[in-house]
Amino acid sequence: METAVRSPGTANESTLFTSIFNSSCRFDEEFKYILLPVSYSLVFVVGFVLNATALWIFLKMRPWNPSMVYMFHLALSDFLYVISLPTLIYYYANRSHWPFGVAACKIVRFLFYANLYCSILFLTCISVHRYLGICHPLKALTLVKSRHAHLVCGLVWVVVTVCLVPNLIFVTTSRRDNDTLCHDTTNQESFEEYVDYSSVVMVLLFGIPFMVIMVCYCLMARALCQPRHLLGVNQQSAASRQKSIKLIIVVLVVFAVSFVPFHITRTLYYTSRVLNLNCKFLNIVNFTYKITRPLASVNSCIDPVLYFLAGDHYRSKMMSILTGKRRTPNSQTHDQAQMNNNRGITLTYKNTALNARGELGT
Repeated sequence: METAVRSPGTANESTLFTSIFNSSCRFDEEFKYILLPVSYSLVFVVGFVLNATALWIFLKMRPWNPSMVYMFHLALSDFLYVISLPTLIYYYANRSHWPFGVAACKIVRFLFYANLYCSILFLTCISVHRYLGICHPLKALTLVKSRHAHLVCGLVWVVVTVCLVPNLIFVTTSRRDNDTLCHDTTNQESFEEYVDYSSVVMVLLFGIPFMVIMVCYCLMARALCQPRHLLGVNQQSAASRQKSIKLIIVVLVVFAVSFVPFHITRTLYYTSRVLNLNCKFLNIVNFTYKITRPLASVNSCIDPVLYFLAGDHYRSKMMSILTGKRRTPNSQTHDQAQMNNNRGITLTYKNTALNARGELGT
């Protein structure tokens, strides 16, 4: 949010550009004119290279299994966002002057939130799919197909777009002296309505998916922590366990670094503005919120790590493409093998130790 707090100038300017905070509360925001251009530049360079590479490799890896479908759409979401960053880099490097027009402002702010919530939902899909593979491999193998994953991804794009249409309406620009500000919220008159709207979106597109992910990971952890002598784990299923553990770690890192801090500080920031709290506290909240803004963009750089660590044969496929070697067996065959290897984990998890030693040991 570009805070339009000004020292008192002409009567007209003070009335037009003073935000919900009273005019005596001025923010020292010099830090953001260094922090945001530098951080967004790093995210743009790293995110563009990693996600463009990921998209290219995924397109070379067809046919896709369901997990690859989710990862492709996650990479696509990140790529669409990072290509919008040069405008924000220019904006903050130019000390909050937006020369690109109202429509471009709305689109750039829309892409930020679209990437934020699409990433959360696609990570949720990946996590649920991995949960099914570990805890219900037979159902996952027989019921979850690539076409189902494509339908789910299409639904994610539609849901996020519909939920963010009001954001396109709320977002606006305003004049400050000779500069044009591109707000990521709305004008003063509609701010409380915007807070109500963004709170609902946060619960639907962040709160509920985060709870789903945590439930899935708790159930996965319980299954993966079964004693190995009961599981009868072979080398391939052990590798599947390792990939599942890596997936859990990467997704939790993304949430801990990008999503959770941003939503907490944004909630504090919005609440502080609505309640018009004291100036010192407002400055602290504003500072922390501005810091977590670029952190929310870092997920575009962390997500590709997921493909390398937990993606099905992503690294081997990348090396085969780069070196020109023959293609390995297609990903669907590998996915089926992985599901079958996980079967022992699930059957043991559901049966008693006696049945595990008797029936599964044969």
